[in-house]
Amino acid sequence: MLGDMSLGSSLKLVESLAECLQVAFDACGKRVTLPMSSAMDISTIPGELFTKFQTNFYAEPIDAVVKALGVD
Repeated sequence: MLGDMSLGSSLKLVESLAECLQVAFDACGKRVTLPMSSAMDISTIPGELFTKFQTNFYAEPIDAVVKALGVD
């Protein structure tokens, strides 16, 4: 799960998304959960790297937890 939440509870985009995904891949990561605010940065990620992950997006912190745990 990637992303930050401010003290005001707003979600912030992931800085250096491509580098974060490369680190996750190097650590044998298979799934990544990203904040919706980072969706616009997908074009900066090499396609060959992005396709290595099962990707989910979240709009609020509770949604992130539910998706990260894989529960409905």
